[in-house]
Amino acid sequence: MTESIRLFAGDCTTTFEGARTRTQRGRVVVVVKPDRTVLVHDADGYQPVSWLTRPDALTVETDASGFGIVARTDEQTLRVVSHDASGRAEYPATEAGVPVGAHPETGEPLVRVGGAVVGVDSDARFVLPAGATVLDDTCDDCGLPLMRAECGAAFELCIDRACESLDDAVRGRFDRAWTCPDCDSDLRIVRRGGRLLAGCDAYPDCESAFAVPAGVVVDECDCGLPVFETGRGRRCLDGTCEAFEE
Repeated sequence: MTESIRLFAGDCTTTFEGARTRTQRGRVVVVVKPDRTVLVHDADGYQPVSWLTRPDALTVETDASGFGIVARTDEQTLRVVSHDASGRAEYPATEAGVPVGAHPETGEPLVRVGGAVVGVDSDARFVLPAGATVLDDTCDDCGLPLMRAECGAAFELCIDRACESLDDAVRGRFDRAWTCPDCDSDLRIVRRGGRLLAGCDAYPDCESAFAVPAGVVVDECDCGLPVFETGRGRRCLDGTCEAFEE
């Protein structure tokens, strides 16, 4: 999401009140980020001379004579008061990530930031499944990048869930493929409470349900459920299974 970074420059007195109070004066540049983080930079080095990260409250006042900035948490306060303002500016800013291609409709760059692919110039955002890898190839239908996601098997799908659904791919591969260890009914691939589950077909009479982990099926557990190879090692579909042995 495109937001704004605000810059203030001038001869300022900066006061930080916390476990230890300090006051400094000089010609500085003050950076106010969209999450309300305030950074005060002088001419030396890369580290700010004073800062407050994600304060609970932020007040910015400006007039013809200059500016005043106050950021507060429960235990800390940062004040910046200008004596001679050199200038003020506001610039659009987004999350910075690893480039993964361009949006086929807008041409804007797409970058991966944590667990999502986002647009640099718009609100475009595609949330990725856990452990997914963005590929160099693009979707034949919409032109967005493809991803490789492991959820019982390795699937290569469009990053846009509206174009290709990982849930549908897992359901097509594993729906009714496993048997409930408690009542021998089929396990259905369902989404409940935001999680993809292998849930008993006898629900609600049988409430057995197991979250499908990010990994691929490599074996069968002594309990009859599949064994997954995940980023943290092997595990039974039932994460509490007492029959599973490494």
